[in-house]
Amino acid sequence: MENLQAIGTEQINGNAYSQENFETIAVRTQSERTQFQEHSVPLFLTSSYVFEDSEDMRASFAEEKERNIYSRFTNPNTSELVEKIVKMEGAEGGYAFATGMAAVFSTLAALLNSGDHIVAARSVFGSTHGLFTKYFPKWNISHSYFDVNQPEDILALIKPETKVLFAESPTNPGVDILDLEYLGEIARKHDLILIIDNCFATPYLQNPIKFGADLVLHSATKLIDGQGRVLGGVTVGREDLIREIYLFSRNTGPALSPFNAWILSKSLETLPVRLERHCENALKVAEFLETLDETENVKYPFLRSHPQYEIAKKQMKLGGNVVAFEIKGGIEAGRRFIDRLQLCSRSANLGDTRTIVTHPASTTHSKLSESERLDAGISDGLVRISVGLEHIDDIIKDLKNALNN
Repeated sequence: MENLQAIGTEQINGNAYSQENFETIAVRTQSERTQFQEHSVPLFLTSSYVFEDSEDMRASFAEEKERNIYSRFTNPNTSELVEKIVKMEGAEGGYAFATGMAAVFSTLAALLNSGDHIVAARSVFGSTHGLFTKYFPKWNISHSYFDVNQPEDILALIKPETKVLFAESPTNPGVDILDLEYLGEIARKHDLILIIDNCFATPYLQNPIKFGADLVLHSATKLIDGQGRVLGGVTVGREDLIREIYLFSRNTGPALSPFNAWILSKSLETLPVRLERHCENALKVAEFLETLDETENVKYPFLRSHPQYEIAKKQMKLGGNVVAFEIKGGIEAGRRFIDRLQLCSRSANLGDTRTIVTHPASTTHSKLSESERLDAGISDGLVRISVGLEHIDDIIKDLKNALNN
C-alpha cells in the first residue's frame, strides 16, 4: 500500500513488537507522517495528486510506480484502513468500498462472467439475496441456495459452471454458524472461490482465511465503525482476486471516501476493547432471554444450546454482539415488544455502542416473500438484538419490561 509505515518487527519506545499482535496492528498501522510530524494521521481530502514531471506521470499511470494517482483508485486514508484489515485477516491485499453492499456487489461482479453459477447459504442479508435473485439473472449469472443446517447439500448443487461458494457466518439475522473449515475443503476440492461475509464477527473474533476462504467481506458500517456514524465496506484476500476487484472498482467507482476511511481506521484502534464488552453483554442478554416464558429459540453462538456451539467455539474467539430470538405470539407480539422499549433503539443498523432491536420480517428482510423468509429461518416473531455497551443491568431491565408489559 502507498505511503504506509512498515509494520513488521519495529521499535516503539525501544521495545520491539510483532505484526502478529492484533491490538498493536490496530493502533500502529498508519500512513507515513507528513513534514509536519503529526502524531494522529490527518485527513487527506484530495481528489487527485500531482506529479514531478511527465515521466513520473507516465510511469505512474503505467503502474510502474506504486503511488496515489486519483482518490477513486487509492488514497492514503483508504490505504491505511485496508492495510489494517489485510493484516488483521491474514490476507494478501484488499480494497475499500463506499458501503458493505458495494463490497458484496463489486467483489462478485468483478469475478463472475455470464453463465457462471454461485452456490450460497440461503441465510444471507436481504440485499445480497436481491443481488442473486433480481440483478445477477440479468447478466445470466445464476445461483443455488443450501440450508445452513444442511451444508452437506452443497456437493449436490455444484455444477461445472459453479465459480463461487458464498456464505455469512454468523448469519444475518438468524445467527447461525457455518463450519468454515468444511466450506474451505469443498472450495479447494472443486476449485471454487470461497467468499465469506465476516461482518458479524469482525477480524478480531474470526479469520476465515485461516479456514480456507479466498476472500473476506466486511460491512465496516457495523462493528468496525462501532458508533453508527459512517458507511463503508472492505474486501480482503488473495492478491490475484483483489487485483481483479481493484480494476473493476477503479472503473466503476464504488470507492470509499477519505473521510469515512479516516473515521473507520480510527475506530479499528478500539475494536478489541469494544468487542470484549459487546460480547460479554450479549452473552448475558442471551442467557437472560433463555429463562423467560415469553421467548423461544434463543440463538447466540456461545450459548451451549446453539446448534453449532462447538463449531463456533472452534472458529470464533467470542460469540459476537448479536442475539436472535422468537417472541411467542408472532408478529403482533413482536411489534408490541418493540413499541414498549424505552432504552434500546429501534433501528435497522447493528454494531453500534447503543443496543439496537430490529424486527427483520418488517424491516431488513421485508422485500422477501413470506416463503423466502421462512426458508431463510426468519419467522414473523424473530427479533434481532445488536447488544451495545450500556450497562448490562439497564439493557436487561428494558428488555424485561418490554416483554412483560
